[in-house]
Amino acid sequence: MASVSADDVRDAINVSSAVISDSKITKMIKRAEVTLELETDEEIDYSSCTDAEKEFITVLAAIYAVCYLTGGSAVGLSFSVGGQNVSVLSKVPPLEVLQAELERILNGIKGVYFGTV
Repeated sequence: MASVSADDVRDAINVSSAVISDSKITKMIKRAEVTLELETDEEIDYSSCTDAEKEFITVLAAIYAVCYLTGGSAVGLSFSVGGQNVSVLSKVPPLEVLQAELERILNGIKGVYFGTV
């Protein structure tokens, strides 16, 4: 089983622990875990999950982090980037790319849980 760490999330958006703390990232990981549970109607544990679940939680928490760092907003699967600390975004993949990856992963996970009968 896989486990999502704060470093996984920071690696996804190329920022250091000096930019965003472990405690803040852990809150975002837990929010992402709950969002995945709501999307799949399954119990998920970010500290012991499948590789696909880990990837979804990591990417969603990374999007939450980008929104947080720029003063944007993130609710569930809706996001907007703000105008603060835009220099942080210089190494971050475009939000559209992260969102597309998130949707691709979620479709794969839902296919696993809700596959054809």
